[in-house]
Amino acid sequence: MNIWKKFLKYYKPYSFLFFMDMFCAIIVSVIDLSFPIILNYLSKTFFLKDKSIILNTIGYIGIGLVVIYIVKYFCQYFIASWGHIMGARMESNMREDLFNHLQILPFSYYDKNNTGEMMSKLISDLFDISELAHHGPENIFISALKIIGSFIILFTINVKMTLILCAVTAVMVIVAVVQNKNMKRIFMENRRKIADVNTRIQDSLSGIRVVKSFANEKLEKKKFSKSNDKYLETKVESYTAMGKYIAGNSFFQGALYISIIVSGGIFIANGSLKITDLAIYALYINIFINPIDVLINFTEQFQKGYAGFKRFIEVMETQPEIKDKEDAVILENVKGNIEFKDVSFSYDQKEYVLEHININIQAGKNIALVGPSGGGKTTLCSLLPRFYDVTNGAIIVDGQDIRDVKLESLRNSIGVVQQDVYMFAGTIKENIGYGKPGATDEEIIEAAKEANIHDYIMQMENGYDTYVGERGVRLSGGQKQRISIARVFLKNPPILILDEATSALDNESERYIQNSLEKLSKNRTTIVIAHRLSTIRNADEIIVINNEGIQERGNHSELLKKEGIYAYYYNMQFEGLDSVS
Repeated sequence: MNIWKKFLKYYKPYSFLFFMDMFCAIIVSVIDLSFPIILNYLSKTFFLKDKSIILNTIGYIGIGLVVIYIVKYFCQYFIASWGHIMGARMESNMREDLFNHLQILPFSYYDKNNTGEMMSKLISDLFDISELAHHGPENIFISALKIIGSFIILFTINVKMTLILCAVTAVMVIVAVVQNKNMKRIFMENRRKIADVNTRIQDSLSGIRVVKSFANEKLEKKKFSKSNDKYLETKVESYTAMGKYIAGNSFFQGALYISIIVSGGIFIANGSLKITDLAIYALYINIFINPIDVLINFTEQFQKGYAGFKRFIEVMETQPEIKDKEDAVILENVKGNIEFKDVSFSYDQKEYVLEHININIQAGKNIALVGPSGGGKTTLCSLLPRFYDVTNGAIIVDGQDIRDVKLESLRNSIGVVQQDVYMFAGTIKENIGYGKPGATDEEIIEAAKEANIHDYIMQMENGYDTYVGERGVRLSGGQKQRISIARVFLKNPPILILDEATSALDNESERYIQNSLEKLSKNRTTIVIAHRLSTIRNADEIIVINNEGIQERGNHSELLKKEGIYAYYYNMQFEGLDSVS
């Protein structure tokens, strides 16, 4: 019931369309039910009148019937067009709600869920829900009206025959309900399996360059075939169940006709039923069976839509672990004083990645984090913008616990330049402008100049309107990195995080980008994660961190004199080429 309440709330903005759809459904049902009544009246009363009366009146009756069916035409047009439009609008609302909800979910959700599966929920699941939203109420309402109306009229023709009809129908309903339970499980499994197929496609196509570089096309085909075959298995199972369901209902429909013929013959022989009444009865049996056919065909659509909406609700009910407190304040006039106060962190409350970290960074200072991979450097920096929340301890910015300030204001105060730069499919201008939505062309160009990428851009055929391709495939690593730096220049944050921003570049690109980063870091509180130790020699403080916590701290010269972990790493990289000064 809770799921249905959530489903029904999406009808609320379109209540006028919904009730008009139902009103038109009533008109269509009444017209369909009235035709045998009109025929019964004409055959038993009107057609027995004088020839002249029939000839003088039949034209008016014909015109009246034409008017009735013109009304039915417009009603069916409304149901078929505006009913679908209502379903499409509801689908659009659900997709927007789902996308907006995905935007507020934390990194931990994306760590556990695949993009392909999320795409499946956004597209194929919601299409099935849209079809259910339109056809569900309409099919159920029209079918219910026709079945109930038929039963009432059939009772007026012959009570005993109708009671026999009720008994056969009751058995039919019980069998259908039992089969439906099995179909619900199968269609839910269908949704999961098609999500697996989408996941496999997304994973393979996103990594197509790696696939081809390793000549692993056959491996990818094999992996996809496995997922596709599993989906096929569930489809076969679902259609087997559907076949049993449809065939069973068809058998019971035949049983309805058999019961009418047998019982009708007995009642005619007894003189309790006229042959003309049996003919009318047979017409209403057709009206009675037609909505049953509609409901049978609707069952697959219902199961798909219900399974899709259930998956939709599972995501919508996933509460973001990281969100604003009710009394959260806006972080304003940020200077950049940062304190990691006895910070500990673990993923999923398991083994601690960081324990009892204490770091105090004064505004405008440049702090470098070095150490082995897996030591927690990137995790520590991810805690500052609250991509994850600390397990214990606190992070303080300008005297305020970051959990007490609004997320948007916190993240607007922090710029991040990463090693793995993400470029959105679009133009260079759009990618730089992402740092400040609504920025003018002049501001974008100035940011590009600051990042030493303007001249490169102007050499391209379309300049700033050059299309970068998916994930920026048309650009070199250095170009993408400088565009990401220009993006941060445009954002102009008081706090900067540089996460191995030059480690994947050649020496020439590194030199250009290092100059850009030094310019970007000026007068900002900067935290640098670096494996190339040559890039951090001028840092105000270097902190050596591994999986056991902070091991050393000091400036470049102090740490070399200690001849500890930092000196070991430095000498290993430069083999004594740089003397201690």
